[in-house]
Amino acid sequence: MNVYSKIILISEFMTLSRVEKERFDRHIRTTGFGEAGQLKLKAGRVLVIGAGGLGCPVIQYLVAAGVGKIGIMDGDVVSLSNLQRQILYTEDEIGQPKAVIAGAKMSRLNACVDLIVFEEFLTDERADLLFPEFDLVVGATDNYKSRYLIDRKSIEHHIPFVHGAIREYEGQLSVFNYQGGSSYSDLFGDQPSESTSPMGVMGPVTGIIGSMMAMEVIKILSGVGKVLTDQLALYSSIDNTFRKIQIRS
Repeated sequence: MNVYSKIILISEFMTLSRVEKERFDRHIRTTGFGEAGQLKLKAGRVLVIGAGGLGCPVIQYLVAAGVGKIGIMDGDVVSLSNLQRQILYTEDEIGQPKAVIAGAKMSRLNACVDLIVFEEFLTDERADLLFPEFDLVVGATDNYKSRYLIDRKSIEHHIPFVHGAIREYEGQLSVFNYQGGSSYSDLFGDQPSESTSPMGVMGPVTGIIGSMMAMEVIKILSGVGKVLTDQLALYSSIDNTFRKIQIRS
């Protein structure tokens, strides 16, 4: 049984309260989505790994959208250099744990969402424990080690992996391991060595790619729209262009 089928079964036993119907009125009015789509979001369970430049917009939009259960995993703390693109945080929060701050702020955005904070970095052992509790995982990290770990464990636990990455003026996006689709390692091969120094990135690019990642999550959970599987979408902010690379024919 795939993710969407599980969510259909769960959502059949759920209802939207009067407050939820008002809150998500613009979703419900959207062609092809309706209350059925909102109920599937409410039944959804998403683990977001990374609460940085990409993770911030992903988390904010998924919480605002009413995804029922969201895990936020990050072992890092806020630094001054983060604030240029990680706009969920403020100067007063420098030195504090990102996951904790994000969880606290998002609970005030939508108290109906079950938010679970993991103030840690992902390991093999934690992935084996946590991945079975979620319908899909979002990889919003900035290093190869975590991306390859997420890819491997999402294959083992049969859940999709929504991937995004950014560099300077550019970003990329794909959904891996979706209904037998291609994996991260299928596209990128063996794990490369890590960069020895941080790469530059333009702040707004993180918002663009992170928002698109959130939309892929919503499509997977609701079953509405075409999921970006077996393709890698590439965005350039310099000339505001998108192109796609086919991973499998």
